[in-house]
Amino acid sequence: MTYGIPTPGKIIAVHLNYPSRAAQRGRTPAFPSYFFKPASSLAPSGAGIERPAGAELLAFEGEIALVIGEPARRVAPEEGWRHVAAVTAANDFGLYDLRAADKGSNVRSKGGDGFTPIGPAAVPAEGLGAGDWRVRTWVNGALVQEDTSDTLLFPFGQLVADLSQHMTLERGDVILTGTPAGSSVVVPGDVVEVEVDAPDVPGAPTTGRLVTTVTQGLEPFGDFGHRPAADDRQRAEAWGDARGDEPPHPLTPEVRELLDGVAVATVSAALRRRGYVDVFIDGVHPNHEDGRVLGTAKTLRFIPFRPDLFAEHGGGFNAQKRAFDTVREGEVLVIEARGLSETGTVGDVLALRAQVRGAAGIVTDGGVRDFAAVREFDIPVFSKGAHPSVLGRRHVPWEVDVTVACGGAAVQPGDVIFGDRDGVIVIPPSLVAEVAAEAAAQERADTWVAEQVAAGAPVDGLFPMNAEWRARYDRETGVDPQQHRPSGSA
Repeated sequence: MTYGIPTPGKIIAVHLNYPSRAAQRGRTPAFPSYFFKPASSLAPSGAGIERPAGAELLAFEGEIALVIGEPARRVAPEEGWRHVAAVTAANDFGLYDLRAADKGSNVRSKGGDGFTPIGPAAVPAEGLGAGDWRVRTWVNGALVQEDTSDTLLFPFGQLVADLSQHMTLERGDVILTGTPAGSSVVVPGDVVEVEVDAPDVPGAPTTGRLVTTVTQGLEPFGDFGHRPAADDRQRAEAWGDARGDEPPHPLTPEVRELLDGVAVATVSAALRRRGYVDVFIDGVHPNHEDGRVLGTAKTLRFIPFRPDLFAEHGGGFNAQKRAFDTVREGEVLVIEARGLSETGTVGDVLALRAQVRGAAGIVTDGGVRDFAAVREFDIPVFSKGAHPSVLGRRHVPWEVDVTVACGGAAVQPGDVIFGDRDGVIVIPPSLVAEVAAEAAAQERADTWVAEQVAAGAPVDGLFPMNAEWRARYDRETGVDPQQHRPSGSA
């Protein structure tokens, strides 16, 4: 099957390796991470791939594949490339509908028959450098992926060396080295082609195009295993840049700078002027005296306890664990606990997991277990206070990444969550830039007003500023009168 080796002993794939893909995912790993693909997933050029019945999100990933020659065990990164015998093209197909099934091992999401097409030809690595290679992918004749191996986060030699610390890489083993940005969903009837070449090397050696046609499967999954399931978050990640419908991150550096030092109360006034009066997550308080949180929402929903539902949904890798195990850097976990303070919704282990993953904070309209321990962590937590109960007293962990009602406020995944000692508010992403600009201007004006009051000025006519005070403010601060916003709130 693979260049004189009928069946590779190991197929090892890298999760993230191209900066373009890391930027698309919103995270850059410090070290490579891997997963295995079974040899039964291999397929030659020209073979079809079946999108299983009931699945929606079959995605391609064009990749450069390394074929090991001389076995490698505990080699140095500068020696790793010498253990590569050949380079070829591969397509690391996966089902986003099944990503949650195996907690990152990808056994079912990427291990199906035909999910690793490879070939059609191998290019000998001898005489070529690790940075000489280019990968390109076409869907129905349109170029959708293109990148080169000299941009990798983890060069080929490092991958070989790292893996050889843990296992012997044997002749014929295959390493899939990651995919660049542009991976997206394909549907039955689509034709995907991947080519790896060395365009700047004399003769421009190439693997030729690896061709795969998508077909529709008819046999449904049984009810004795995990079935495909898609949500809006999975759809956004699966379609990626090729679909172009994933909105830009609302908290740009400019917006963060505007909100730095601005009070939640000031932002709430700007939202009220736009008709948003029910954006407060009521009844929650920070675990830190100087508690402040800013990030985008990742949501978790609990439903009322029922023994049969808890037996089905409360154990194993339940929705609560999934939320804390998948929260991204900069996200705020927002938990709908129906406003019940007499139950714990997060404890020290889960709070620590969120902190390690880089979460910006946790907001729950329920209680917190291990309150003293959680308060010692750096991660800001807003809650209704301490409660010692464990999961299963009042709640069933039900679902993640859905619209929730937390503390009386509607919260959607991706909403901006902003909190301080005054409370926590929800800002629609489409409004955050203009609200931040207005609030920052208001904060500057309020600071000036406070200075006048401290100097003995009465508040009548000053708060809010009348025309006379406004003119004085403009003169002393150099503010453009055209930029004024309504000021002052009691």
